[in-house]
Amino acid sequence: MFFDPLYLIFALPPMLLGLWAQFRVKSAFKKYSEVPTQSGINGAEAARRILQRGGLTNVSIEPSHGMLSDHYDPTQKALRLSDEVYGYASIAAVGVAAHEAGHALQDKTGYAPLQLRSIMVPAVTVGGNVGPILFMIGMFMAGSLGTTLAWAGVLLFAATSLFALVTLPVEFDASRRAKELLVSQGIVSSSEMKGVNAVLDAAALTYVAAATQSIMQLLYFVMALNRREE
Repeated sequence: MFFDPLYLIFALPPMLLGLWAQFRVKSAFKKYSEVPTQSGINGAEAARRILQRGGLTNVSIEPSHGMLSDHYDPTQKALRLSDEVYGYASIAAVGVAAHEAGHALQDKTGYAPLQLRSIMVPAVTVGGNVGPILFMIGMFMAGSLGTTLAWAGVLLFAATSLFALVTLPVEFDASRRAKELLVSQGIVSSSEMKGVNAVLDAAALTYVAAATQSIMQLLYFVMALNRREE
């Protein structure tokens, strides 16, 4: 196997988009972490209000170490908020906390894309790690074994692309719920939503970048295999 310059056409644009998205997230979070909420409500309190509004008294809210390590664990019914979110009464903190609480609300209502994403996790773990390896081995040995092994790698990797696509409506819907509930529950005012939108929209761009990167890599695998078979 040798380096294919054509790979840069598929890999470079989504990589640059991903770097831009990461920059926007860090920049927006830093900026609005320094803007306190007029209500004085911090991230953990905002999440609790939203969960109680949705009747989710069984979901725990726990601190989580690590920069922007915020996530909802549907298996443990736990909302884990990073240090920068959990105890801080900032626009950025309540926005992120509300977004993660939105995932808990999705879980309660049986939101189909979230359920599908959870089911796909084992396949994605295997596909993301094993798929590219099988593809490279299959391409290297295609002269003697044919391209069956390489195609198997492509199919495994395709699971990661599907996972990235399914993730988009999950994340967009969680942000939509967060934005509605932050205002309706009196956590932020309408004038403060500019900051919330900036943080959550920047975060959404990272998922778009991840999906784009995965799909472009899958397309390259398919194109490379088709060229090999010609």
